[in-house]
Amino acid sequence: MHEKLTIFSGNANRKLAEDISSYLKIPLGKALVSKFSEGEIRVKIEQNVRGKDVFIIQPTCPPVNDNLMELLILIDALTRASAGRLTAVIPYYGYARQDRKDQPRVPITAKLVANLLTGGAGVDRVLTMDLHAGQIQGFFDIPVDHLFAAPVLIDYFKKLGTDDMVIVSPDVGAVKMARAFANRLNTPLCIVDKRRIDFQKIEVMNVLGDVKGKIAVIIDDMVATAGSLVEAVSALRKNGAKEVYAGVTHAVFSGPALERIRKSSLKEILITDTIIVNNLKACKKIKVLSVASLLGEAIKRIHNEESVSSLFV
Repeated sequence: MHEKLTIFSGNANRKLAEDISSYLKIPLGKALVSKFSEGEIRVKIEQNVRGKDVFIIQPTCPPVNDNLMELLILIDALTRASAGRLTAVIPYYGYARQDRKDQPRVPITAKLVANLLTGGAGVDRVLTMDLHAGQIQGFFDIPVDHLFAAPVLIDYFKKLGTDDMVIVSPDVGAVKMARAFANRLNTPLCIVDKRRIDFQKIEVMNVLGDVKGKIAVIIDDMVATAGSLVEAVSALRKNGAKEVYAGVTHAVFSGPALERIRKSSLKEILITDTIIVNNLKACKKIKVLSVASLLGEAIKRIHNEESVSSLFV
């Protein structure tokens, strides 16, 4: 590996950063990332980075504001330390659901975050995974590499056997992602038609497609409170699915999510390690798959000025 490649990490998901550095066979960069007594974030880069190709691994997951500020301050510190090129590796992009004005007098916060990263902190490139809305890439005027966790999840679901499997999109917005899985696994595609009562409550209407006697696999980019997920599981079971699995990239798991998953008839939910999930022992239905090698390979190719398109699905 080229001696100019350097990787730093904030506190949001240091385990993933360590796994990526292990894949690349280089040590994590030395940086102090802590807080002053009054709560302000303190960052100090403790090694020479002048002219280096620097990658900062930091998902902006809960606590979103703290992790976002950590990322911005790390970028600023490295810029002032004369780093050559700065790439923000954001496995989970916080505020991604606020990507448009869907109501009067609301912000487009996903665009604001993009402005903070580029115009404010001055990052040169972004590497991210499974954005909630693909058009967020257009909020940046710098290169954005948008990876998908699909290869990791698909490899696992192939082991279950696909003869009686059907891929399920939990809503219309996830159809494109679910169709990619169905094409790769050579399975039928179904859609759960749902109506949102408000920003928290979901009313499932019906299932579009045949799931009777089949293994249904729900595919989505993220799960927050798991309300939509458990309603979809219930609808699939009522329509005759013999087992229901789920494959989700970002396990936000806020509020009652873990308890809802535990009580549901979901057989198993596959998540990735883009976000650290605490209290996993409280729910034995959750299995974590790592995307460290996928991100690590992308970092290596970006550094070597090689194509990353073969990593896409």
